[in-house]
Amino acid sequence: MTNFFHSVREDIAAVFESDPAARSYFEVLTCYPGLQAVWAHHLSHWLWQHQLRFLARWVSQVARFFTGIEIHPGAEIGRRLFIDHGMGTVIGETAIVGDDVTLYQGVTLGGTGKEKGKRHPTVGNNVSIGSGAKLLGNITIGDNCRVGAGSVVLRNVPANSTIVGVPGHIVLRDGKRVVITDPKDIRDPLSDIIIKLATELHELREKFQQHTHEALGDGPILTTDEAPSTPNISPQDLFQDDYQI
Repeated sequence: MTNFFHSVREDIAAVFESDPAARSYFEVLTCYPGLQAVWAHHLSHWLWQHQLRFLARWVSQVARFFTGIEIHPGAEIGRRLFIDHGMGTVIGETAIVGDDVTLYQGVTLGGTGKEKGKRHPTVGNNVSIGSGAKLLGNITIGDNCRVGAGSVVLRNVPANSTIVGVPGHIVLRDGKRVVITDPKDIRDPLSDIIIKLATELHELREKFQQHTHEALGDGPILTTDEAPSTPNISPQDLFQDDYQI
């Protein structure tokens, strides 16, 4: 019982720390469905662990009705989880959520099929997941990560990363911008187009240099392999210089 009240105090403190709109304890206790859903999960998870599976599911469904947040009783939730607004948030049965995690409205920690066993995401400590983001499958999101609103994450994410897009790709890691260069890593149609344009621009530069060389009377047009003065510029070099995103 002491641990329960200690957890309640921690959860309330997390609300005040994470939400500047919180004004009073009474308001937090009565008007924050994310907090109420987390407390209901404490009960349903205890019932689940003691093999009272139907009662656990019933408690979780009652909490879903009143809060709009569905947390499966089997999910493992860490300390000080803050679900801001929360309507439409879903946390699957085998999901694991670390400490000091913030979830915004419409986040899904879901599965990708009918596989058995661990089929939902594992979220590390101090992770923030934006509105509408979908984390699907047995993937791991490292500590201190940030997932952008509306992102769809299907692969593991290393710690200290920022992920955006559909499908999600890393744009920041350890505070440094990650240059988008490899479409195999990104698998994003827009990025494929950008890389294709960069490749064509590289080819046009080579052709321009060859035609300029011929127009100045320095000899016939040379191929890329034959031209000694043609700089060896790759599409990745273009991204590093003028086309960094």
